[in-house]
Amino acid sequence: MAHSSCPTAVVNAPVSVVWSLLTNPAGWGRFFDVRIIGISPEGPATVGQIICAESGPSILRLRLELRFLKVDPVEHVIELAGSLPLRLMVQQSLSCLSLGPDRCRVSYNCNFSVPSSWRGALMYFLLRREFDSGPADSLQRLKRAAEAAYARAYG
Repeated sequence: MAHSSCPTAVVNAPVSVVWSLLTNPAGWGRFFDVRIIGISPEGPATVGQIICAESGPSILRLRLELRFLKVDPVEHVIELAGSLPLRLMVQQSLSCLSLGPDRCRVSYNCNFSVPSSWRGALMYFLLRREFDSGPADSLQRLKRAAEAAYARAYG
């Protein structure tokens, strides 16, 4: 069973500001709803790099692992594969497109898959709203962080 979510937002900051946030996974906890546990190897985003993190409410932290599949600084595209608890999987593509010197469009393409069993069907039924609201919330957090960073740097 699969579900796709593709939120898009116009960010009032240059693509370079958004790209610098996305390619610094150690800083994701400052704006995404995650707590970074480890990055291997450490440093800026690179193909094969693995991020271990936790997300969710403080009483029920869910562990997730993300692996960078593609990091294209020319086209401003990042692709990730993620595994979450209960065999939930996600394939993400994040892309940034310049709309001028101080604006860009950021698109998330998240493809979730759940196990093909009655447990997977139940999980899908219980989480289907999260499959849309989670990526949209992450995108809005990134937008706010990029616009704040741009405002701090350039007034």
